[in-house]
Amino acid sequence: MPRQTCKTCRRLGVSVCGREKWALKRKPYPPGIHGNSGAGKGGKGGRRRGAGSSEYGIQLREKQKVKFLYGLRERQFSNYVLKAVTQHKISTGEAIVLSLEKRLDNAVFRAGFAPSRSAARQMVSHGHISVNNRRASVPSFEVKVGDAIGITQKSRSGKLFTDLELKIKKYNPPEWLELDKQAFSAKIVSQPSAQELIKAYNISAIVEYYSR
Repeated sequence: MPRQTCKTCRRLGVSVCGREKWALKRKPYPPGIHGNSGAGKGGKGGRRRGAGSSEYGIQLREKQKVKFLYGLRERQFSNYVLKAVTQHKISTGEAIVLSLEKRLDNAVFRAGFAPSRSAARQMVSHGHISVNNRRASVPSFEVKVGDAIGITQKSRSGKLFTDLELKIKKYNPPEWLELDKQAFSAKIVSQPSAQELIKAYNISAIVEYYSR
């Protein structure tokens, strides 16, 4: 696991790739020589105390959480937010989450084909993933209801997927995905649910950050 990823999770105080909760448990304070100052007094490090308590600091922190969760660059993430602001059919927060969830790399991760979004992004970039039986290589490709994603026939016998059948045997994907565990494919059967992420993260603070 990349060391930098662990530092990012510890700095934000939340897991942003789904695999480094152990790092937060082992070192529940920000990285750096002052990160553990005062640890043991209520279980909080001195550097975190009061950090990011300003309105701007809160907005920045929430933005960083979601941006790193999906593994996006600043320009990519800001484009999703600014595009969502112009949509009026649904709330801005819901529009942001739906755009992020419908990325192909996220759908591959949600289907259980990859252990993390970064791994899913590599799978797509390297041509291991297909959409409607056509090879796809753009991680940001937006899937839609009715699309079928899967692992290309050529890649199924590769080392990358040798244990996939065992890994997804007991895996349950979100309701918006219908997973065929034998065929290594998943169909988008409905729009992703945005409510869970909206509740978990302060999406309105993110919108305010980019509205400054």
